[in-house]
Amino acid sequence: MKKNLIIIALILVSVLAACGKSDTPPTNAPVTPPVDKPEPEIDPTIPLKGEIIGARYSVDYSTGERSTTVNTKQNVFDGDFNTFFASYDRSGTWVGLDLGTKHIITKVGYSPRKNQPKRVCLAVIEGANKSDFSDAMPIYLIPDKANEGVMTYAEVNCSRGFRYVRYVTPNDVRCNLAELEFYGVKGEGDDSQLYQITNLPLVVINTANSADIVSKEVEIPSTVYIIGEDGKYLLTGEQTAVRGRGNASWNFPKKPYRLKFDKKVNLLNAPAKAKKWTLINNYGDKTLMRNMLAFEISRRLAVHYTPYCQPVDVVLNGEYRGCYQLCDQIEVAEGRVDITEMEAEDISGENLTGGYLVEIDAYANQEASYFNSARAIPVTIKSPDEEDIVPQQSRYIETYFNKMESAVFAASGTNSEYTKYLDLDSFLRHFIVGELSGNTDTYWSVYMSKERNDDKFMTGPVWDFDLAFDNDNRTYPVDQFTDFLYATNNASHAGGAVMQQFVSSIIKNSSVAQTRLSELWRAARSNGSISVESLIDYVDKTEQQLSQSQRLNFLRWPILDSKVHQNPQALGSYSAEVETVRKYLRKRVPFMDSKIK
Repeated sequence: MKKNLIIIALILVSVLAACGKSDTPPTNAPVTPPVDKPEPEIDPTIPLKGEIIGARYSVDYSTGERSTTVNTKQNVFDGDFNTFFASYDRSGTWVGLDLGTKHIITKVGYSPRKNQPKRVCLAVIEGANKSDFSDAMPIYLIPDKANEGVMTYAEVNCSRGFRYVRYVTPNDVRCNLAELEFYGVKGEGDDSQLYQITNLPLVVINTANSADIVSKEVEIPSTVYIIGEDGKYLLTGEQTAVRGRGNASWNFPKKPYRLKFDKKVNLLNAPAKAKKWTLINNYGDKTLMRNMLAFEISRRLAVHYTPYCQPVDVVLNGEYRGCYQLCDQIEVAEGRVDITEMEAEDISGENLTGGYLVEIDAYANQEASYFNSARAIPVTIKSPDEEDIVPQQSRYIETYFNKMESAVFAASGTNSEYTKYLDLDSFLRHFIVGELSGNTDTYWSVYMSKERNDDKFMTGPVWDFDLAFDNDNRTYPVDQFTDFLYATNNASHAGGAVMQQFVSSIIKNSSVAQTRLSELWRAARSNGSISVESLIDYVDKTEQQLSQSQRLNFLRWPILDSKVHQNPQALGSYSAEVETVRKYLRKRVPFMDSKIK
């Protein structure tokens, strides 16, 4: 029986082999590996699909309570213009897709909630490759309202691939988005072409856990992108500390910021390579250019150091924050205040003599390292900073400042003893910038530095001109005054009348200073550095440069019809605000001619 079974099995194997149905290949036959079925190509004309992600809670308008079933984020991908997503929170919320793999986004589509066409204006659409969007990068900003009941489409000009894409709710609008679509193709992409909101460079700040920046002391770890050169330039700071900055400007709704990179960087071809940089908010300056114009005057007068300044757009945690100025941090550094940086062991001899950076500062008593001079002028010691300065250095610079101050107050006629301690040319150039610009706060804040083995204080750099060029209700119009602005009681001086007397001791009491002031002014006028025509030409070009950004800025901060800070007037349009500067220059340059003989 057993023998018969074996015979039957052999016969079956032979039959199967003959029919070509054997499961076992011949011993010497090659084994063909299985072929993976190719993934179907993505049709770039069809919206991408993915897992819907975004803010957890929506709002039920019938009750005002948060919900997970009414007006939810799923509505923006349901193809129905009559449904919408309304986030429970009014700002900082978002909706998007996890695409599963990286995609290069080529187009976006969006439609606002019916009867709310403006609610999409200034929304930022971002891509990221981390699920918390800590590496998010804008790929489009919606510049205006959109038609309801239809899709509005925009091409995306960004070559980087993203797994996560989202629509970030504009400030204070609860999203109110009806439909959202993303188009694109799978791919890692590259950084050869990135997105800029306008012609200006773009600064992107993503703080840890999307925390808002609410302190001038607490630094928040952040990822920062600087994008420029029409999207061809990218600087990434993945370990950048960001905090608030400023004094009066910190109290504005539009906040100023300080960036501190983890290593020294050169931003947008600035002269300095440094860790610290500032973002100036210009909230009260509706021209968005007064600092830039004052810095231009400083450069034309050959001031030894003028801060770097570049207008930029800023996006913070996916929200468009407006037009800012990316500037130097005023500090001791190559390409900035270029003097010797002191060490803790520099406590005697020549080493103790510098370098020092100080600021005559009306807010000095709010700082950790400051002194009041013998005549009660408040002075902040900026470098060495409060963490590094030692008592011997503090005593030295206070004593030396008092020596300089005493010599200045003794100035009269040809007595120029004070010029042993104060560099006259730098002081007079600083004076011309302040007076030509009509800056009420010129002597509210004055930087001065002293280099090692140099007996003289240098004055500068110039800083803080948001109230200049007829933008201060305390002095507007500046042409009402027959004397220099510093000499009026309307001007701001750190230490009050004492600082006013300090300046007057040089400008009015010293014939040496008067002669040199005349020489500097005449040289600037004769060589064309300072003229009404050339300054207005600079204003015209800057207005054109800021044209796109200022429009978005005043959509975000609609203050053109309002007086803010010390504004003397609200003219209702950007062009009218800029014209104020032109009118001012046409009168101020001849005034300076009449005052400086």
